[in-house]
Amino acid sequence: MAIDTTTLEANGLRFAVDIAGQGDTVALLLHGFPEARQSWHRQVPFLAELGWRVAAPDLRGYGGSSQPHGKAAYTIEHLTDDVAALFMALGGKRRILIGHDWGGVIAWQTALRGKVQLDGLIILNAPHPDAFARELRRGWTQRRRSWYVAFFQLPWLPEWLLTRKGGAPLVKMFRSHSEHIPREQIEIYRRNLVQPGAATAMLNYYRANFSGLAGGAGSNPVITVPTLMIWGKNDLALDIKLTEGNEQFVEDFTLRKLPRASHWVQQDAPDEVNATIAEWARDKGLA
Repeated sequence: MAIDTTTLEANGLRFAVDIAGQGDTVALLLHGFPEARQSWHRQVPFLAELGWRVAAPDLRGYGGSSQPHGKAAYTIEHLTDDVAALFMALGGKRRILIGHDWGGVIAWQTALRGKVQLDGLIILNAPHPDAFARELRRGWTQRRRSWYVAFFQLPWLPEWLLTRKGGAPLVKMFRSHSEHIPREQIEIYRRNLVQPGAATAMLNYYRANFSGLAGGAGSNPVITVPTLMIWGKNDLALDIKLTEGNEQFVEDFTLRKLPRASHWVQQDAPDEVNATIAEWARDKGLA
């Protein structure tokens, strides 16, 4: 299945997007930090074969997409508005939203805020905000794992550490977490990171949303959209307990844990992720 790279105008910005497939079902794939649209390169053609029109954009501030200035441009309100505008630009009668890491955070918030009428929600290694709040309250396990979020609030130092030596720390981070991500893919992430202003744009996701995303238990409405969570069990940043109890937050919830995958789950275990999505989609009448 051929992948076309194009530019879409949405929410006043320009987004670089990889697109494949045809049909009335549009699947929008949101990447995480510090990745890019290419993190979905094994999913885009596979999901297109299911009969979906699949679109994987660089998020605002990343890669070939617009890089608005200032921390305020990266609040969750703007990020979820991007999702709504991209779906509008893509058309389609049914909408499936898929997100990993920060893309998963945005996907949860899009569903919770009712920004888009979704037919399916797929989350990869990103906790529901109420589950995240619960684990932060329980003790220091998740707090210790989330240390970098507080570090990212500092001015200039995180940018310097990430981009020094041409982005070598980013390459080292990916290599220490996973042996399966191709070198050429990591090179795309490194090259994007060291572009002027890019590191600050990426870090502004954390800075603009440091408080307010992890509500208390029961503070968010119950999600009624059929939801699939895929979780790589060898995640060094997110505790496996975040996968527990999500049935109280989502009416129609399916959980699949992949024992040999890290946080970068769709890149570590692409065949398992693809098969899991296909099985779930067929069960829900979406494919």
